Amino acid sequence: MPLPDVLAVFAHPDDESLAAGGVLARHAAAGARTAVVTATWAPDTPRAAELADALRALGTGPPRMLGYADSRVPHSAPGRPRLLDAPLDETVRELVAHLRAFRPRIVLTHDAYGGLTGHEDHVHTHRVTLLAVHAAGLERLCPDAGAPWRPDALYLATHPHSAVRSWAGLLAPAGKRMYTVPDDHVTAAVDVSPWLDRKVAAILAHRTEVERKAAPGLIAALPDRERALLLGTEWYTRLAVAPTPAAGARPEADLSS
Repeated sequence: MPLPDVLAVFAHPDDESLAAGGVLARHAAAGARTAVVTATWAPDTPRAAELADALRALGTGPPRMLGYADSRVPHSAPGRPRLLDAPLDETVRELVAHLRAFRPRIVLTHDAYGGLTGHEDHVHTHRVTLLAVHAAGLERLCPDAGAPWRPDALYLATHPHSAVRSWAGLLAPAGKRMYTVPDDHVTAAVDVSPWLDRKVAAILAHRTEVERKAAPGLIAALPDRERALLLGTEWYTRLAVAPTPAAGARPEADLSS
């Protein structure tokens, strides 16, 4: 069975490779259409060029950038508001336009914590994506953003509590607090080890973050065995978007669990 087309929505350049690089590479290698929308950083910055290199390593389409400023790096998008300060309706409409233009079956984004680090831009991107995925399928919302489209599912990139041991050794020395979810919240644990070389190449393409010893820099210093342990599985929580009632079924008379 062919793998479905995927659109990933993440806050910063490098989030796509760290959180979902294996799944993106897997789907792209199988012939599915894959693309990434990045909420922050302007297209004419060095980090945007690094993002383009990372996406080539993963085999996805070229960068799609909303171009807002990183909340902690004002020069990331000169003259543009921080993502957190931009009008919510405007940001949602921009993302709806990408969803309707690309028409993915699956959308990926940060979980409600914003991933392990809980970065405020990650959390906000999660909220914007949830709103945009639902709005994209409603014809009277954002009518100027293209014909309605409703993906089948939204998957939230996450980490279960049981993964803490693997990641603690990497992030604890950097003083990072980790946000993880109960293991039973994980609905997909994807073995991405066959695509690990592509994922690592994409992470290391974010040279600015390697040089400043952010997560890509910490990963660059690891031996291959530890990289495989850390990056060889990706975890997701699935949120259904499109209901799938049986043909001819009547609507339920009440809510059920």
